[in-house]
Amino acid sequence: MGLKQYIIRLMMKQGLRYVKKDPDNNIPKLIDLSEKFSARQEHRMIIRMIRNIWQNQDSNWYIYMNKILTQLHPGVLEKLILNFFVNSAIIGTPLAKSLSQKYECNIPWAILMDPTVACNLKCTGCWAAEYDKTANMSLQTLDRIIEEGKLLGIYMYIFSGGEPLVRKTDLIKLAEKHNDCAFLAFSNATLVDEEFAQELARVGNFALAISVEGFAQETDMRRGKGTYHKVLHAMDLLKEEGVGFGFSTCYHSQNTESVGSDEYIDLMIAKGCLFGWYFTYIPLGRNAKSELLASADQREYMYHRVRKMRETKPIFVMDFWNDGEYVDGCIAGGKSYIHINANGDVEPCAFIHYSNVNIHETSLLEALQSPIMQQYRQNQPFNENHLRPCPLLDNPEKLQMMVHKSGSYSTQPVDHESVDRLADKCRDVSKEWAKRANELWEGVKYEQ
Repeated sequence: MGLKQYIIRLMMKQGLRYVKKDPDNNIPKLIDLSEKFSARQEHRMIIRMIRNIWQNQDSNWYIYMNKILTQLHPGVLEKLILNFFVNSAIIGTPLAKSLSQKYECNIPWAILMDPTVACNLKCTGCWAAEYDKTANMSLQTLDRIIEEGKLLGIYMYIFSGGEPLVRKTDLIKLAEKHNDCAFLAFSNATLVDEEFAQELARVGNFALAISVEGFAQETDMRRGKGTYHKVLHAMDLLKEEGVGFGFSTCYHSQNTESVGSDEYIDLMIAKGCLFGWYFTYIPLGRNAKSELLASADQREYMYHRVRKMRETKPIFVMDFWNDGEYVDGCIAGGKSYIHINANGDVEPCAFIHYSNVNIHETSLLEALQSPIMQQYRQNQPFNENHLRPCPLLDNPEKLQMMVHKSGSYSTQPVDHESVDRLADKCRDVSKEWAKRANELWEGVKYEQ
């Protein structure tokens, strides 16, 4: 840890202790102090936003901030602020930007990686179903990726799978060793028990994004009978221990209206979720059900509903396709994140199974400089309309071009699906959405 990082962390620790003594009076003072010592314009903007929230005690965001302060275990709250906000945002992001210019490649804010493809469930539409079920990354490989990532300014690490908690003992070891990083696992939560919830509270820097597809009928349809009630039980255990967690929901043609409803989001809030990630269904693999693709009407419904939630509900929610306007389009290819599958293939996105390199044969930096990642860097954003951000779902011809131009190989050992075949499955829905998205985008530009 450098001297600057040590001083900032020490100041934040002292500030946390100060806040806990008298939050109502001391938080405004800490906000004023933070703004005075903040050197970056984007950080000052965030601080001003927090001040506005704290001054409006009737707002959903004030309720949300209070919920974080009261629901989280003290050690979890401290790690959230020090690792996620200080190390990742304040210290890591400027370093990553500087090194990105030096090495002429994207350096992401987060790395999504699969410790294993093994899973205790078999969910319809899961990308892991297209990978070799015996694939695993060793603890040593996962550790090396994190070590190399921190040197590039990356302090956020996300686990997916398969079911990452099949390897929960190894994941706890990584969280303990790299206690300056923030960890998150996308999990079906059926392997969460009281002992593991206590372990998460103990390490403090490891949160869960729990997969749930609506209520019992919708969740059990994709994930198996009885899964829904196991998920709710896991949420109760995590909330009891003060662990940070949220929900992760895939919306598709058969559940969109349910997962976008007030009833659904209110239930997630009541169970203790602090955030919610919405994804839309992608038809990966030879057995993919294209009929599950959300229609333009359903995608527009989610566009409006997520924005309404952010205005009225005490929870932070994002839609990774419809929120492209806030991040200038697609965030993959190292712009904000990359995906490393359990076989070690370094992919631009969890839904884009094409690569040039394997992490077992190359360094993380070399992987970020690979041809497919450079294609993303050169071509982002993929559409001037940021409500059409995705190079597959919204602009399939762009993905075809990049895969062919980079000479990337398919990383799906089950069927080695060609990019041309994959793009064909998304072409009609992309055209349908384009008309609606263009109308919405005109409204966005008018508001700006």
